[in-house]
Amino acid sequence: MLSLDFVGRALWAIAPAFLLAIGLAAYAKASGADAQVARVFQGRESGMIVAAALMGALSPFCSCGVVPLIAGLLAAGVPVAPVMAFWLASPLMDPNMFVITAANLGLEFALAKTAAAVGVGLLGGFAAMALDRLGWIDGALRSDGRKVCGAAARRAMAPPPPVWAFWREPARRRAFAAEGRSTLWFLLRWMTLAFLLESLMVRHLPAEWIAGYLGGEGAGAIPLAVALGVPAYFNGFAAVPLVKGLVELGMSPAVGLAFLVAGGVTSIPAMIAVQALVRLRLFLAYLGLAGVGALLSGYGYAAWLALG
Repeated sequence: MLSLDFVGRALWAIAPAFLLAIGLAAYAKASGADAQVARVFQGRESGMIVAAALMGALSPFCSCGVVPLIAGLLAAGVPVAPVMAFWLASPLMDPNMFVITAANLGLEFALAKTAAAVGVGLLGGFAAMALDRLGWIDGALRSDGRKVCGAAARRAMAPPPPVWAFWREPARRRAFAAEGRSTLWFLLRWMTLAFLLESLMVRHLPAEWIAGYLGGEGAGAIPLAVALGVPAYFNGFAAVPLVKGLVELGMSPAVGLAFLVAGGVTSIPAMIAVQALVRLRLFLAYLGLAGVGALLSGYGYAAWLALG
């Protein structure tokens, strides 16, 4: 009963942010704004990398959901570097995630995670460009991925313009309602599970253990969080309240950020999908850049907190 009471109070506390996140997702779907991603993959490669990293921090794709889009872009001939920038940044942040993160961990943490998303995207994009020019990345997609995704990709490269006043069209109003229901159910079940796990952690995890291994005392706390992020991370929205609970038990926020970045990009389901899609060298580059980006995000945020 105590856990259910904890869950109910936690859901009530974030209800305004919860409803705002649902509204943003439904509006993006109904207006067609979520289909505009491909427009950033035009122009000079360096400019595309910057635009892709920024767009990635705004786009509503999780680490698994971004894989079909990545397949389409690569099959359509988009250079690896901007695709990598978008690929790494997109699962880490979007408007819904920003609202949920700010409601649970504070505005500063949400801004830090947004900066980390863009930074990891830029790191991955420019590193992939260098590796590609050195000839290390020999092709991107496995042959079957290119055959399956090519036609859909070419259509995706020319999306129709968004209709911001979507309510004037019945079909778009229906899309708004359908996406709202879908997002409500998605967020409700994951946030409920997350708050339930948080309540159990608060009751049963010793605060001294958390503070000792994942707080400011342990020199290896950030690498440990990155290593744990891959197997322990199961959903971005569910991970936020878990990190909140651990921070309240004594974990450093910088360690929490490293965990969220590492797990957000390289969750096990996403890795399985990516490994089946791209060639080995690109897969290894994706893993390595995600790990380095998570480490730099954690240490960078720790340095920022130390200045305060």
